[in-house]
Amino acid sequence: MRHLVGWIERVLPVAMLVVAVVGAPVMIFAPQGLPRLRSLERELSQVEEENAELSRDIEALRGRVARLRDDPAAVERIARDNLGLIRQNEVVFQFSKSR
Repeated sequence: MRHLVGWIERVLPVAMLVVAVVGAPVMIFAPQGLPRLRSLERELSQVEEENAELSRDIEALRGRVARLRDDPAAVERIARDNLGLIRQNEVVFQFSKSR
């Protein structure tokens, strides 16, 4: 029995070292290991870029909303350009295209 305990005490650390040396690379290079981590890092970078772009768009839209609230000329420009509206005292001339 004493001989068995001595043998286990010598073999167990070596066996654990072998398991660690073989198991660590297997876990790192497995599909759920390092490749998955790199993929998630790329995806995170793309999402952060998209969020930054959307934040810039939101700020631009907030500025546009503020101009529409405070600047009557901006409202008139949109009414004329986008909606085709005119003032009551204006006259519109329409010309046909010559061929």
